[in-house]
Amino acid sequence: MDTSDKLEEIFRNFPGIGPRQAKRFVYHLLTKSQNELSEFSTLLTQLKSTVFICPSCFRFHTQKYALDQSGLCSICRDQNRNHRQLMIVARDIDVGALEKSRAYSGRYFVLGGTVPILDNDPASKIRQKELLQLLTDKEFDEIIIATSINPESEHTATYILSLLKKHYENSKLPKVTTPGRGLSTGTELEYSDADTLRSALENRR
Repeated sequence: MDTSDKLEEIFRNFPGIGPRQAKRFVYHLLTKSQNELSEFSTLLTQLKSTVFICPSCFRFHTQKYALDQSGLCSICRDQNRNHRQLMIVARDIDVGALEKSRAYSGRYFVLGGTVPILDNDPASKIRQKELLQLLTDKEFDEIIIATSINPESEHTATYILSLLKKHYENSKLPKVTTPGRGLSTGTELEYSDADTLRSALENRR
């Protein structure tokens, strides 16, 4: 397997990328100058050392240290946000889409994925342990389960709801809601426009 074949294989592992797209990516790189390729290579090498995961919400961010050396992202450090309101999302990219809607001012938790239907080990697919720890450490008045509108994401939402009920079985369960009108079946949060997300959040149930 030569270099171009190896690169195609790597690109095919990217979300939503098929063989033809992977090949086009390789051809595109071949049209670039050596300086551009060197810069691209350097950025890839530096990516892991310049982007960090917030220890609270688990979203990616570029600010490693807050003033208190906590490593929290700007959202988690923002005292003007409602820290008794938690929105659970599947992926980091969903946070960006929701922030653009400007309809939500609470805190987040990124699951890091979804739970496949009929999966025998759902806890290994998401940050279940970290979520339960957060629920133990913090008190919330409302928990919003905001997943995309497709079978696997809805299965994930159902699984999270069951976790919440079990976690709070000996105490009061906070208000649990999901985004309402505005999102149609098959909708991915990351591709929804700000107005649609705002409507869905304002009409959550």
